[in-house]
Amino acid sequence: MSLPKDAIALLDRTPEVDIETRSPKGTVHAVPIWIVVDGDDVFIRTYRGPTSRWYRELVARPGAIVVNGRRIAVRAVPAADSASVKRTSDGYRKKYRKGSSLDSMLVPSVLPTTLRLEPA
Repeated sequence: MSLPKDAIALLDRTPEVDIETRSPKGTVHAVPIWIVVDGDDVFIRTYRGPTSRWYRELVARPGAIVVNGRRIAVRAVPAADSASVKRTSDGYRKKYRKGSSLDSMLVPSVLPTTLRLEPA
């Protein structure tokens, strides 16, 4: 299931979005992240690996992407298969400037944190 076409287009042209997650107690957290689009699929991953708070919270329960004042409810689907990881890595390389920040998104230890976003 894909996000609406207008949301996909917005995410594709926006370099940084906020990911909004909830703790088990209901506390809302929001942090900026990078996001990539490939076709109708939207992918994210965390450079901090699976111990990242937002990653753990988003895998456990739905959250939202907040971009340009628009809140898009999402749920995360693990996408650590080789095809999705490659598509995501290629998307990061295409969208973001080469350098240490990009490199941190491409190290082998973070590749398994690749997530595909679907409507919540």
